[in-house]
Amino acid sequence: MVLVTFTWSHGGTHVFLCGSFDGWSEQIPMNLVEGSAAVFQRTVDVPPGYHKYKFLVDGIWQVDQDQLCVQDEYGAINNLVFAEDSVSMPSALIREDAQSNLVSGFTSSTHLEASSSSESQLEPVMQLLNNEIDVSRHRLFMFLSSSQAYELIPNSGKVFALDTKVAVKQAFHIMYEQRLAVMPLWDGQNAMISGMLTASDFILILLKLQESHPMLTHDELEMHTISAWKYGKSQLQAEVSGAMIPPNRRVLQAGPDESLKDVTLTLLQNKISAVPVLHSPEDGSSLQLLHTACLAGILKHMCRHFRHSLEYLPIVQQPVGNLPFGTWTREVGGRGSSRVLLTLHSGDLLSSALKLLIEGEISSIPIVDDNGALINVYSRSDITSLARGSVYAHFRLDQMIMTQVLQVLDEASRDRCRTCTRFDPLYRIMEVLSDPTVRRVVVIDPNSRHVEGIITLRDVFNLLLG
Repeated sequence: MVLVTFTWSHGGTHVFLCGSFDGWSEQIPMNLVEGSAAVFQRTVDVPPGYHKYKFLVDGIWQVDQDQLCVQDEYGAINNLVFAEDSVSMPSALIREDAQSNLVSGFTSSTHLEASSSSESQLEPVMQLLNNEIDVSRHRLFMFLSSSQAYELIPNSGKVFALDTKVAVKQAFHIMYEQRLAVMPLWDGQNAMISGMLTASDFILILLKLQESHPMLTHDELEMHTISAWKYGKSQLQAEVSGAMIPPNRRVLQAGPDESLKDVTLTLLQNKISAVPVLHSPEDGSSLQLLHTACLAGILKHMCRHFRHSLEYLPIVQQPVGNLPFGTWTREVGGRGSSRVLLTLHSGDLLSSALKLLIEGEISSIPIVDDNGALINVYSRSDITSLARGSVYAHFRLDQMIMTQVLQVLDEASRDRCRTCTRFDPLYRIMEVLSDPTVRRVVVIDPNSRHVEGIITLRDVFNLLLG
């Protein structure tokens, strides 16, 4: 037998080790190294040879991409260790052909070396092969193609729509009270869904009104109806883009029998957050609003279907730091991503944050302290929190700083910031993002909480569907 010390250095509260050295029969508790807040170790007596192993960190199975990883023919990824018996096995170069015999059934294209020093470190070498990414995408595409929009509709629940004649102020408060970031608009005169009201609309409204009235009042938001705003919005967008958008352009919608593949592509290609699912009665009467489909609901449907068969989707078992998606800081960089993550500080102005969200076409911005550690996240949907106690009528956007903004957020909003590390598997992030109240996950360093990147719902779908 050989004593091998296993190390997990990426934080956690309860960390266990499980491996092939005992037939995966035990979850061995690991001990926090004295003086460290993130490093766990456990020394185990194992037979000589190769052994696969994984870590169970706070209930989530993980591999350590800083250590050697291998993948079997089913797409399962594990760490790999070679326990060398110094008596029976000479310390020497382990040739690739020998390794292929020792580790049967593994997909590998990397030359492994074991030096005579017991402290030599093997670099992480396994990356998900392109053909396996394609296999995952194909299976997801086929699943979405065979699923229909009606499958997203819950057995019971409420469907909300706003009348276009409602005043902006009232709509503002309704969306805040119902915790909705988007709502369909009902045109009573023509008996039809005429569009969608989003958090971005409120940002544009407040920015536009403040240009002429720095301190907003109830009356100014009461004077404008949603229909009047939607008509004037095209002029405002023309100022930014230089192209006039017809105010009566076709409203994107989906039918209950439409495939989830088509619904997903509608959301992604048009860069919208939700689409109404409408039923056309056979008697020719008005369309009926059945549901508001969004990416979070589609992702939840996918996770529910594949939860117990993850081996069919090798891509979801990869650490997110290995995958070409998301937005990252300059220091970390990102595989295949040219975008650089923007951050805010607690002393930055709300007006600057709102303009950055709109002009940068981004949905959220991490707020960090002077050391770059995460404090919270501010997103477009948080604008509705200004309706709480009519805060918008008591502050100027160009004088309100982010510290004050975070104080306005209610308890539920303050707790909705979710984090992960670069070592977390994609499936864990998918499970988190399937909650409709969580639209992005911030990637942090587990030791310092420094922000390293951000992964949004749209990032996940763009990766999964290629």
